[in-house]
Amino acid sequence: MIKRIHGPDEQNRRVVIIVLDGAGVGELPDAIKYGDEGANTLFNVFKKHQPLELENLYSLGLDKILNINPENSGQPAAARIFGKMSPLSPGKDTTSGHWELSGLVLETPFPVFPDGFPDEIIKAFEKSIRRGTLGNIAASGTEIIKVLGSEHINTGKPIVYTSADSVFQIAAHEDIVPREQLYEWCKKARTLLTGNYAVGRVIARPFTGSSGNFTRTQGRHDYSLDPPGDTLLDLTEQSGYPVAVIGKVSDIFAHRGITHHLPGGTNNDIVNDLLTMAGEISNGLLWATLGDFDTVYGHRNDSKGFALALEDFDRKLAGILKMLKKEDLLFITADHGCDPTFPTTDHTREYVPLIAWNEKFPFNLDVGIRKSYADLAATAAQWLNIRPPQNGTSIIS
Repeated sequence: MIKRIHGPDEQNRRVVIIVLDGAGVGELPDAIKYGDEGANTLFNVFKKHQPLELENLYSLGLDKILNINPENSGQPAAARIFGKMSPLSPGKDTTSGHWELSGLVLETPFPVFPDGFPDEIIKAFEKSIRRGTLGNIAASGTEIIKVLGSEHINTGKPIVYTSADSVFQIAAHEDIVPREQLYEWCKKARTLLTGNYAVGRVIARPFTGSSGNFTRTQGRHDYSLDPPGDTLLDLTEQSGYPVAVIGKVSDIFAHRGITHHLPGGTNNDIVNDLLTMAGEISNGLLWATLGDFDTVYGHRNDSKGFALALEDFDRKLAGILKMLKKEDLLFITADHGCDPTFPTTDHTREYVPLIAWNEKFPFNLDVGIRKSYADLAATAAQWLNIRPPQNGTSIIS
């Protein structure tokens, strides 16, 4: 265990990280390489659906990050820090984005399979589960179960598909394939997907309903690669602090460096679980990722739903701010873009917002464009007075 040297209040210090999944704030200089020129998730949602009631986010600096002048900008918080961050890691994946926020930078992107997975992988997977498969294409998860759901029910064959992300997804009806069996199949796929086929995540996608009315359930489960080095979660846990995460954060970090976990679900569930955790854990690290912005709205080009979800989160943010104590450091950020106004339904290569708040901060500081998402991890480590991550530069002194 790494020894901590405490100042007067450091034993009670806590870092709260809230990731708005897919909430990018503008195309990166290399976005054209990814076909994402013109992407700007939050700005484009604001432009299409203004005025948005985001008084709390604006008070923390979101209006400055987006360079907008909303009607209900609210009073600036005197203790805010704001800016935006560039990724050093290639790609635009959930896993690589979260890992870099935690201090890990990838040198090469995870492999993607826009034409489906090679026969050797599919045949090996079919052999391991002792049945055939359907699909093996890049597709929207909600669309592919519309097309292949009935055939799956009739044959018992799972639906395998991917996307622009580095994922191997397995969809199955819960009445045909119980969740636990689906999870076992995902574990088998994870052992096969190594080397050149080492996708970032294998994802279980259970669904229910009947033909023409299939619905994905909250039984999603992600099986990620192990992070290739110490993350902020590892460093915090090694230092003796609790590490509490909500929802899929546990899966993204392969359940490593985590002492407490609540399942989350919808954005509302995740915020409620975060408030529960905050009431029980007074120091260390709390991390919640709100996935609906990405999976429910961004990937479905539902900009109106995205806008309403932002307003709903802003209302809940008022309660989050009230529960913070003087030893807390709050971050609000994202892991990539997922612009619902964009022609595709894929993630978009964007900057992410950096919002930081603590009541002791005696300034209202624009920290500009940071060189890496890992600056968040470096700042959190400094706040907790633990060993810093391999990458990143703290934004505070």
